[in-house]
Amino acid sequence: MRTPIFEDSSVFEKGTIETLQSAQKGMYRFVDLGGHELTLRPEGTPPVIRAYVEHNLSHSKDVARFYYIGPMFRYERPQKGRYRQFHQIGVEVFGSESAALDAEVIDMAMTWLGDLGIESLQLFINSVGDHDDRPAYMEKLIEAQKDLLAEMSEDSRRRHELNPLRVFDSKDPQDQLLIEKFPTILDHLSPQNKAHFDEVCAYLSDWGIDYNIEPRLVRGLDYYRRTVFEVTSSALGAQDSLLGGGRYDGLVEQMGGDNIPGVGFAAGLERIVLALPEGAGAAPIDCYIVTVSPELIPQAMKVMRDLRSHGLCCTADFQGRSVKAQMKAANRSNAPIAVIFGPDELSKGVCTLKMMESGEQQEVSLEILVEDLQRIVHMANPGN
Repeated sequence: MRTPIFEDSSVFEKGTIETLQSAQKGMYRFVDLGGHELTLRPEGTPPVIRAYVEHNLSHSKDVARFYYIGPMFRYERPQKGRYRQFHQIGVEVFGSESAALDAEVIDMAMTWLGDLGIESLQLFINSVGDHDDRPAYMEKLIEAQKDLLAEMSEDSRRRHELNPLRVFDSKDPQDQLLIEKFPTILDHLSPQNKAHFDEVCAYLSDWGIDYNIEPRLVRGLDYYRRTVFEVTSSALGAQDSLLGGGRYDGLVEQMGGDNIPGVGFAAGLERIVLALPEGAGAAPIDCYIVTVSPELIPQAMKVMRDLRSHGLCCTADFQGRSVKAQMKAANRSNAPIAVIFGPDELSKGVCTLKMMESGEQQEVSLEILVEDLQRIVHMANPGN
């Protein structure tokens, strides 16, 4: 789903970032020429829900699944992997309270990060309850924090006034010692919410997904209910969070829709890129096209288009440089095969394949070039 980069400010005033007061400090807000107050989107979930409600996408009563990719904006202190304009990829699923859906979304996130080759992944999960059990827990938490308020950091004292749950997000070493003394919501869940959380954990265990129950994980957005989760990687250093999400039952109704449950996650693409293993991201090149003279470029390009149409990844220099220079470029590209076009070969309807690692060469008819290259590439990469 593609949503506008800016929305009416009211879209983000539904418990988006901590509380409305602190949310406004972190948003880029402006008034347009028509006098409308607009906000550059700080996250993706509220705009997706706004579109979901506005366009009546719940009419089928089926579970609805969406994803989004795009720039977000927050007025925060820039640091490694965190910028005032950043990019997120997110997933939102509406229409079911099932714990199976929570587990499916978590499984999708872990599979995606694993397929990217990111190492040292750790999954942390928790339940933050809902309106049934949170009020009684909040009373106990507030009382526990009041006793230690003088020892807390200034930021945590502010969070205590705005939203006591957010004190758990503090990274201050002194706060961490105090946080260990606070009661956790896992010990105060209603029977229904505890059963829901246990079911999520059971699915993950059954699927062989390693996870850590972190009773102090609350996430940074106020609209979460029940399941919350976060994925980290030590590849990022101290700021190790890659992805986070959870269930937000009630938010669709709060934004003008029906009482439809939802669950999802968002990942910062800049942080994903930082965590990728060295050399990741570039698609491997199957072959490099080399022409003996510039006059042969039109014929070579025609062949290259045919190779690409059959799923082979190939590239060429096409600057009219010497064969020696082109072969050096082929070597730098890490292509396993150079496809060499010379006038004599083309007059016979053939080309020369050179295996870059062994130096072995062979002539191949242009009529079977696609099949031969596909066979050689498959032998070199049998898993692809």
